[in-house]
Amino acid sequence: MFLEERQELIVRMVERDGKVKVKELSAKFKVTEDCIRKDLGSLERQGRLKRTYGGAVKLMQSVHMIEVSRHRHMDVDAKRRIAQAAVSLIQDKEMVFLDISTSNLALAELLMKSDRDLTVVTNMVDVLGVLARNPRIDLIFAGGQINRGRDGFWGGMTQEFIKSLKPDIAFVGAVGVDVKANSVSTYDIDDGLNKAAIIARSKRAYVVAEARKLSTDGNYDYTSLDALAGLITDTEPSPDIRAAAAELGVDIILP
Repeated sequence: MFLEERQELIVRMVERDGKVKVKELSAKFKVTEDCIRKDLGSLERQGRLKRTYGGAVKLMQSVHMIEVSRHRHMDVDAKRRIAQAAVSLIQDKEMVFLDISTSNLALAELLMKSDRDLTVVTNMVDVLGVLARNPRIDLIFAGGQINRGRDGFWGGMTQEFIKSLKPDIAFVGAVGVDVKANSVSTYDIDDGLNKAAIIARSKRAYVVAEARKLSTDGNYDYTSLDALAGLITDTEPSPDIRAAAAELGVDIILP
């Protein structure tokens, strides 16, 4: 078998199984472990997998940032399910922080229809517009520098305002959640700094993320997963992700 053929088969195995081991590949292809390590090194340099101790794993998919106006129409059912799980965690008279997230927009729609007495803080324009229709909600807006594409405010002024608050519960969005690496990421540094400030000031903070985001990644890690009260997602994750979350002591909350 030619080297290129072997490497192509290795990539297919990683895509199918999520990971491969040097010893198993050595036995399968009847070559030395050192030969397999060289294959994995070459494939990593090509950006086709990520080497780990004793093998390699599938690369986390890197998704391009999508403007909120387009993103809100994606995974609508998943966002509704996440919102249903999140709303059950909120108690009457609590201060709730909803940051920039289309899942939080779905949560705002549920809160708008509720009869709870709440204080809600947000830096997302559309969340403000939804909750302004409920007179029982004491609504506070965290302003600053606007990012029109992301439908919200961030920057130094927003962060300073956040640091003056002590929310009872907060829900933050994410571009990617890597449970095995204990990281939660986004694309924009200012967005990440906002989210980190919200988490630091809140008594309980949850990341809201559709199941597909457990296999995507951003460019900026803004918190570790075990710094949060839990992960709220729409469908049961794979057993290996469940096990990794349990090892971190992180609750995975489903509808």
